[in-house]
Amino acid sequence: MYIGFRYNFYKMKYYFLLLTFLLFRLSFGQGCSDAGFCTMGAMKPDQNYNTKAKYKLNSLSISQYRGKTTLSPINYTTTIEANISILDKTQVQVKLPYTYIKGNLGTSSGLGDISISATRLLHQADNYKLSFTLGAKIPTNNSTQKGDKVFTIPDTTVSRTLPMYYQTSLGSFDVVTGISLVSKKWLFAAGYQQALTRNKNDFKWGEWRDYPSKAYLEKHPRATHLLRGIDVMLRAERNWRFSRWNFSIGALPIWRITKDSRRSVNLEKEIKVDKTTGMALSILAGAGYQFNVNHGLKFIYGKKITDREVNPDGLTRHAVLSITYYANF
Repeated sequence: MYIGFRYNFYKMKYYFLLLTFLLFRLSFGQGCSDAGFCTMGAMKPDQNYNTKAKYKLNSLSISQYRGKTTLSPINYTTTIEANISILDKTQVQVKLPYTYIKGNLGTSSGLGDISISATRLLHQADNYKLSFTLGAKIPTNNSTQKGDKVFTIPDTTVSRTLPMYYQTSLGSFDVVTGISLVSKKWLFAAGYQQALTRNKNDFKWGEWRDYPSKAYLEKHPRATHLLRGIDVMLRAERNWRFSRWNFSIGALPIWRITKDSRRSVNLEKEIKVDKTTGMALSILAGAGYQFNVNHGLKFIYGKKITDREVNPDGLTRHAVLSITYYANF
């Protein structure tokens, strides 16, 4: 019986690794930037609660993300994340993403917005812990990356700004804060994000007159010197944890509670963009496997259920897939 159990265990492990490899290849082979505050510090998913584990645990991870937008662009982001304990109950998180985006209007690539946050353990009891995060997102460009593709008019210049769906950076400095309550089975988190500055995007429909479908082109909202509205998020997640395996399912609603604003094409007029407020709701499912105490894999799939009607920032995602390898030390 013991031999059979070991055989079945290693067989399951083999199939899990094979599935992970195939999903990883799928994410590359078909090839947010997300706002990203939903995975900063206290707001991140799949937080394990263990009273026997030390809070001062450092980790390094690399993840591959694939996000299908509601238009043609597909976002591929590779992120290196470090979590370093600096005080008895405080941990600093740094995330460095590199993004490649491909769609009907062309391609773009580059370093995405850098996330830096500090998370403080406020209270730890026998069956839950309470944590608080304060952080920032730092832009790596002004959202002014240019197109690289010519369509129906051979002599048309490609030196024209891509819409926000293709930009690797949101182009703004953001402040982020959040709080979470984690138990053995549940994770509840709330977060707040506010853009402090504008981007310098100047995407214009008229510069893309060689594109064969005007109707499709105009589905990309103008985001001229865009100032994004305030976002508030909630996360509710149920976890099932075993000796090596874990599974989770959750909901992630994000509300934009104030309107986006942009400048007119000539930059002389301030425009409040209608229909940019409201809720975007996603359902998430995850799975993980621990090779040992210090190493493991995580898999998360998300499906958008509802979205805001107008999204000048290009942060709409129809479906997302993320695979992460992590090492604790």
